[in-house]
Parts: sequence; structure tokens; C-alpha cells
Amino acid sequence: MNNFNLYLGRYIRVELPGKVHHTGLLIDFGTDIIVLYNGKDFYYIPLTHIHLLYPIDDEDDEEIEYPSNKPFENEKDPLSVRKILTNSKGIFSEIMITNKAIHGYVTNVLNDYFVFYSPIYQTIYVSFQHLKWLIPYKPDQVPYSLDRTTFTSYPSTLSLARSLDEQLKKLIGKVVILDLGENSRKVGQLKGYKGSMVELITAREEVSFVNFKHVKSVQYPSK
Repeated sequence: MNNFNLYLGRYIRVELPGKVHHTGLLIDFGTDIIVLYNGKDFYYIPLTHIHLLYPIDDEDDEEIEYPSNKPFENEKDPLSVRKILTNSKGIFSEIMITNKAIHGYVTNVLNDYFVFYSPIYQTIYVSFQHLKWLIPYKPDQVPYSLDRTTFTSYPSTLSLARSLDEQLKKLIGKVVILDLGENSRKVGQLKGYKGSMVELITAREEVSFVNFKHVKSVQYPSK
């Protein structure tokens, strides 16, 4: 367990990849995650993405009132990324993967990935190790001000494997989107998956090989 006890309730700054940083009160931590509160939102940040963490003087920031309660609070179990994802199932949240914020909710938690449903991106399979942070919505918030009934059922058209690589193998022969399609060469028909390399055929029938160890998310546009 990381010894962050001395900094609980103190202002800290967390630096993440891409010159991103967050500042706020450290209100909790676990074996592989911290909880940061900036006066508005709770940031659940996995330690694996933290490049630098250090306390800062209170006077450097506006006064933040310590929250009276936390989302997903359950003092009986140690805090962890898996626990937070499991407890957030069905709760509207923002997650950060690649360089995009995705809004929706967790539907399933498997061995090394979780399933997230977004009204924009639909069903996304997200690798645990590539989740940068999760921010739970307030109880009265709904993504994009949509009617809550929009989210009452999510279109699961594919059974779920326990691991992300096994899930990917189910999609061979189908069109997939890797890493939210930020690179056009990561969108195409999945032709094969051997070792750690994923073979795709792009829209222009060009071949791309993607190292699966660096794949952050997988989408299967079934509709």
C-alpha cells in the first residue's frame, strides 16, 4: 500500500501523460488508485498513469471545502480500480481514454477490461491499463441532457469473453474501431490476431498491423 496518509485532506498536484495535470484535495487512495476532489468533481485516477504527485501549499489554490461524502463509498473494502469500476456500474460517468472524454456508464467488468456504453460511441471495450481517470456524474446529471429512458437498455449484441484479447478474437472478419478511430489506419476489417499484432484491412484495402499491447479501446459498430 502506498503511504499517502500524510497527504490526506491536503492539496496535491498530479501530473499525467500529455502535460495534463489536476489539482485538488487528496481524499482517498488505494493499492492502485487515488481520489482527488477539486471542489466540483471527484477524479478517480489510476496510479499507473501518474508521472508525478506532490503536495502544494493551500494558498496556491482557492479554498476547497472537504466533501461530506464520496461516490461509491464503502469503507469495508480496500479501494482499487476494479472496485471503483464495479461500484460505478450503471452510474453516469466520464472516463478518459486516449485523449478523449467519453460519457456514459460502465456495464460490465471483466478480467482485464471493462465495457462502457456511450450514446455517442455506443459499446466500447476498454483496457484497464489505459483508463486515465473516471469522474462520476452528480445524481441529477444525465449525459447531453438526454432522457434517462435512452439508457435503460444497452445494445449488447456479442457475448463477453473474460479477457480483452479473447473478445477481440470474436470479432475476426468484422469491422472494428481501435482507440476510438483517432487514426484512420486503426479502423477496418479485422483479418487476424497473432502474437501481439492485430491485422486490419482499411477502407482503401490497405493493410495495417497494430500492436495489441498498446490498444486502449475496441469498438464493434454492429448497427
